[in-house]
Amino acid sequence: MEAFSDGVLAIIITIMVLEFKVPEGHDWHALIELGPKVISYIFSFVYVGIYWNNHHHLLHMVRTMSGRLMWLNLLLLFWLSLVPFTTAWMGENHFAATPTALYGIVLLLAALAYWLLQRAIINQHSSDSSFVLAMGKNCKGKLSPLLYLIAVLTAYVSPWISGFFFVLVAVIWFLPDKRIEYILRD
Repeated sequence: MEAFSDGVLAIIITIMVLEFKVPEGHDWHALIELGPKVISYIFSFVYVGIYWNNHHHLLHMVRTMSGRLMWLNLLLLFWLSLVPFTTAWMGENHFAATPTALYGIVLLLAALAYWLLQRAIINQHSSDSSFVLAMGKNCKGKLSPLLYLIAVLTAYVSPWISGFFFVLVAVIWFLPDKRIEYILRD
């Protein structure tokens, strides 16, 4: 499951970068016009990287593979596979409200899918009380969907405000889940 997921995430990043077309001009101004696309690509690259990093850590906790885990993992990958489309639409339209809101909706649904996958893995450890206690304090996992929802709603007020919430969630998740690193060391 880990190798398959890594491959899918690599393809997602590749698809995102393929959205860049060579500018028609030959000066710096031609590149500057790509600004919104570049910014949306950077957002998405960071997000896919964050998911890859945390997903990698999370999968190290899997004791036994099950159909449920595989389907929940596919659900996460499904939502992440929509990131290139929403990234391109958002960048192409200079962060207009609807593309920005849809970008946030996709990230919100990816966060919920990640949470479901995480819960299923925690349920595998129900007899390991130290693991369950360590994973139970999921502040990032509870806060992120709320921030994504705010980002979706504020997209219609200002894409800058919405973007602030996207950046805030990325900053929160940038470092891998220390709870998992701590458990893996034991």
